[in-house]
Amino acid sequence: MASASITFKTVLMSILFAAVLVNSYRFKVGDEKGWTKPTGKDPQTYNQWAAKNRFHIGDTVYFKYRNDSVLEVDSADYLNCNTSNPISKFEDGNTVFEFDRSGFFYFISGSSDHCEVGQKIIIRVMHPSEVESPGPAPSPGGAGGGWDSDNWEPLGINSTTKLFALSYFVTVVTGLFVVLYLFM
Repeated sequence: MASASITFKTVLMSILFAAVLVNSYRFKVGDEKGWTKPTGKDPQTYNQWAAKNRFHIGDTVYFKYRNDSVLEVDSADYLNCNTSNPISKFEDGNTVFEFDRSGFFYFISGSSDHCEVGQKIIIRVMHPSEVESPGPAPSPGGAGGGWDSDNWEPLGINSTTKLFALSYFVTVVTGLFVVLYLFM
């Protein structure tokens, strides 16, 4: 019986540890194509990709690349594609960068010609006190904009929605284990 109790406590602690890990999210820069030199035919720029996501302290960005590098730079070096004075330099092809503070982070390619054609990104990490307030409710049809009652497409799923769903699931599972523990 003591062995089962220790096993259950180990499982419970593992679940609680997993709940802590759920509070961060890993973003893959460039989605499927990764960190590559823009061709001019890309569906979106790196900054457009960053603008569609909400980054928080503890989140990470994953840069996947070949024959290139990633430089963390200041805003002036970002604007001028200056590769000579990076804050951090990464060359391993599989870079994971964790955000340890709120504010702006600037990344450029280690090849200045890649940077000049758009292989650079600004990421804004939200401050913990920032809460995204909902926008105004759409008007129920009629001319002048608002909600289109003929358009029943599902809303897009972004990283915040995924994180919320995963956090909710882990919380429910943890709660069930606690209830089972109390009544066993």
